[in-house]
Amino acid sequence: MIALGGVIGAGLFVGSAAGIAAAGPSIVLAYALSGVLVMLVMRMLGEMSAANPASGSFSVHADRSIGPWAGFAAGWTFWTLLCVGVAAEAIGAAGIMTNWFPGTPSWMWVAVFMAVFCGTNLAAVKNFGEFEFWFAALKVGAISLFLILGVLAIFGVLPGTHAVGAANLTGAGGFLPKGANGLVVGLLASVFAYGGLETVTIAAAESENPVKSVGQAVRTAMWRIALFYVGSMLVIVTLIPWNDGSLTKHGPYVAVLDHIGVPGAGQLMNVVILVALLSAMNANIYGSSRMAYSLVARGQGPRLLGRLNGGVPRLAVLASSGFGFLAVLFSYWWPTTVFAWLLNIVGAAVLVVWAFIAVAQLRMRRRLEREAPEKLVVRMWAFPYLTWVALLGIGAVLVLMARQPDTRVQLYFTGGATVVLAAVGYARQLAAKRR
Repeated sequence: MIALGGVIGAGLFVGSAAGIAAAGPSIVLAYALSGVLVMLVMRMLGEMSAANPASGSFSVHADRSIGPWAGFAAGWTFWTLLCVGVAAEAIGAAGIMTNWFPGTPSWMWVAVFMAVFCGTNLAAVKNFGEFEFWFAALKVGAISLFLILGVLAIFGVLPGTHAVGAANLTGAGGFLPKGANGLVVGLLASVFAYGGLETVTIAAAESENPVKSVGQAVRTAMWRIALFYVGSMLVIVTLIPWNDGSLTKHGPYVAVLDHIGVPGAGQLMNVVILVALLSAMNANIYGSSRMAYSLVARGQGPRLLGRLNGGVPRLAVLASSGFGFLAVLFSYWWPTTVFAWLLNIVGAAVLVVWAFIAVAQLRMRRRLEREAPEKLVVRMWAFPYLTWVALLGIGAVLVLMARQPDTRVQLYFTGGATVVLAAVGYARQLAAKRR
């Protein structure tokens, strides 16, 4: 359920509107292409995590397969990404609450959400699992209902609807209304909507049967991506013209539900979006604390964060939550400078992480085949060819980011931060060798 919940995030419910506006009906193709890349990355990560379960996940794998500098850079990049994500999600959730309760300050809601999820993560790991299970259940139920209603409406079975055919897919400029450039923008938007899946391999390391848990989550990735992401995009652009103003004004899911006559669609989706944001907050506090703990356990961070109390790295939870709350304050104090700078730093961080995963898998697979082939319970398809295809795909997305003015700045900021972290990690590695 954590894996299912990780697929369905606020990026899908809200962020997909920008992708549809840029790519038109070809957003379906964009999500399918980026979904293939994500499937390959998750399969590689699944292979390594099933062979060597660790709460540091890909950071541990990069450490062992490439070198401590790579584990340091990948781990702290991901930690920063998750902490800034906590801030962005807290701000979004507070915005929904202030709409429901006018006159209440947004900082109050941020403080409430941060206190709740920091508290639950401090208590016991089972609390994280319980919250994510129910959050995931609600999101899965909501999007499944949306898909069922959407398909019924497409075929005119739903009362008050008529069969629409392919008119919206081929009309208003055709399947590629803004050409290849629009498809590229939609592709970039879809890539970042998939971010967050990596947390499931971190959680699996603390499950009862890590090897089995990782294997199950990774093996079902294909149909989850096809059904929830590609399927919902196909339903949206089939039912409503891609250039309909309601898609960006109210969000694609609300627009579709209003279009087919579902009463109270706006408030219903606001509840689902709030749950998606809170789910992401919960997962990001958990994932960042475990990543910090793993880094410290390998001597790559402040030792204070490595203490366990009742099986939980509570100081790491507090540090991760504290950085997230500080980032929220930055958004109020310096929204166009410091907070914008933080957002740009993590703009392409997920691609950096994916690149480390692919390189680590290339190196680890050879060693496992020689030394412990029995650990390969989850295998990357068509190794090493599809691993290289994934690396080329990641490189292609980075090139596309460099070509787009809106994403170029993010690429430069993330690239600069990664180089600095890699340099610090390499200096620490050399110092450790000398010692």
